[in-house]
Amino acid sequence: MHILRSIAFNIVFYLATALIAIGGLPALVSERACIRVARFWAKVSLWLLRVVGGVRVEFRGLHHRPPGALLVASKHQSALETLALVTAFPDFAYILKRELLWIPLFGWFLSRSGMVAIDRSKGTRAMAAMNEAAARAIRDGRQLIIFPEGTRKAPGSPPAYKLGITHLYAALGVPCLPVALNSGLYWPRRQLTRRPGTTVIEFLAPIAPGLDRTAFLEEMQTRIEAASDALLASGRADLAARGHAVPGTGAVAEQSRTA
Repeated sequence: MHILRSIAFNIVFYLATALIAIGGLPALVSERACIRVARFWAKVSLWLLRVVGGVRVEFRGLHHRPPGALLVASKHQSALETLALVTAFPDFAYILKRELLWIPLFGWFLSRSGMVAIDRSKGTRAMAAMNEAAARAIRDGRQLIIFPEGTRKAPGSPPAYKLGITHLYAALGVPCLPVALNSGLYWPRRQLTRRPGTTVIEFLAPIAPGLDRTAFLEEMQTRIEAASDALLASGRADLAARGHAVPGTGAVAEQSRTA
């Protein structure tokens, strides 16, 4: 049954995305208007995910979000959190790879909404450009979202945090909000399957600015990994109770690590 719901969700999700993108073209004249279109798209997508796909998103720790400019460091297991985090911050800006700007329609909105695009081919120059663009976003009071591991990781995979987050933390001088989640259990990467249940995105206590880079990285990674492991355990129990195969145990865990 959940296979049919997954197929139905994928159809309506991509259809709604196309319609919203086309209908929102007039918003390209304004950064703020693009942000409003993105938030509307994300809310519609999460509604479709719940109603059609059977996947609910539960936010925890919302009281941990400080107002104003902020660095948000999130675990990344799925496309789901890229949608959900849009709805959680009033003036978000993602740090993302430049290639996403080349996607027709979608890339246009990214370009016009003030996202921080990184050209990885430029090596160390890309870091300087990222810091400069990130500083502008912070001066504007925005919430800057980064996935410190750089790419989606299967649930239970060994952590692989990059040093880019430490450069941003040191340069920006704002609190860092760690985010844990178990979304990869319900919206697996590189798969069309959506497993019904309740996925959790948890905002942890913010890390104040001013720590040594090494101490910051250790603190952030420890918090995110410990909380994500706990959410994965509860998520697997949730899926098992619903009669679904439980990713992340036995042979499935090994497949996830090599996917």
